[in-house]
Amino acid sequence: MANSDAPSGFKPIKHLNGNPWNGKVNVYYIPATDATATFIGDAVKSAGSATPDGLYPTVAQAAAGDAIRGIVVGFSDQPYVSVNTDNLNEKYRAASVARYAFVVDDPDVIFEVQEDSDGGSIAAASVGLSCDFVVGSGSTVTGKSGMEIDSSDVATAAGQFKLLRVSNKVGNELGDYCKWEVLFREHEMLAATDV
Repeated sequence: MANSDAPSGFKPIKHLNGNPWNGKVNVYYIPATDATATFIGDAVKSAGSATPDGLYPTVAQAAAGDAIRGIVVGFSDQPYVSVNTDNLNEKYRAASVARYAFVVDDPDVIFEVQEDSDGGSIAAASVGLSCDFVVGSGSTVTGKSGMEIDSSDVATAAGQFKLLRVSNKVGNELGDYCKWEVLFREHEMLAATDV
């Protein structure tokens, strides 16, 4: 049975030590000056500022080649509540709207993500290699990211993520649109220099 093409960005599933992901996040801020919509499962990078009180660093959607700060798992109009109190059905952050972002920024969290299968699918022999990701259009209906790992960018050289294994779940198999388990490789907290 072929895999379905259903990108949803990066989904935290467990820690590198084998423990399940415990839901821990840190709060960041995306200012209204950011004109890019942001979705659940998007990779973000530091944006070089913070809220006026300095409590919440700013982030922006990351692109291929960027060092990554973390993965967004939620948004709110307040830093202490994990939903928008003005709109409980809000599933993503619209462009040019200020929101707090709940980000999984632990470099030891493993994520599940779909490959884009552009130019072919990732082979089993690629386990342990690195890859970048591609930014796709997120869904304003589901709030899910359109980000996928770039199957044409798998290499032994530097990449944003390390391929750990094919995600072992029913309905997933090696081939086009396979779901993979990946680990941060180019993470801001692992970098030797300031971001």
